[in-house]
Amino acid sequence: MPGTGGIIATRRIVTDSATPGCRVIILTTFDTDEHVFAALRAGASGFLTKEVEPADLRRAVAAVAGGDALLSPGVTRRVIEQFAHRQGLAPGAGQRLAVLTSRELETVKLVALGLSNDEIAERLVISPLTAKTHITRAIAKLDVRDRVQLVILAYESGLIRPGA
Repeated sequence: MPGTGGIIATRRIVTDSATPGCRVIILTTFDTDEHVFAALRAGASGFLTKEVEPADLRRAVAAVAGGDALLSPGVTRRVIEQFAHRQGLAPGAGQRLAVLTSRELETVKLVALGLSNDEIAERLVISPLTAKTHITRAIAKLDVRDRVQLVILAYESGLIRPGA
């Protein structure tokens, strides 16, 4: 992109009052931890490498448009573990979780472990819609943007530990 990079463009797009609620998926050849972290910090809701299959890209766009967040499967676990190791526990992150009900907290743990809404529903013996409702409420109460930010908070707070 002439004159700017994807990270700067992402930050501008997600903070621009002319594009409220706009969500960004980074599509790149770089899958280093540094690029992923920078993209997430800039506000990206998705991070995919250019090797993604067209059908998977379509699903990713639909998922992000629907409010979910998405990382390439090959980078998800690696990035979460690296982020947790590098960042350590964030001051005050644990107290932020106090606003959640016990069921919402349990749901956040399962999101942080990488489970889908259907898998969370099965594990908690609830409907997928109820699982999505718990996730949506947790996102609102914690004032985070999406599932990725929810996972980051779960690791920063110590709710989940790398390798759990």
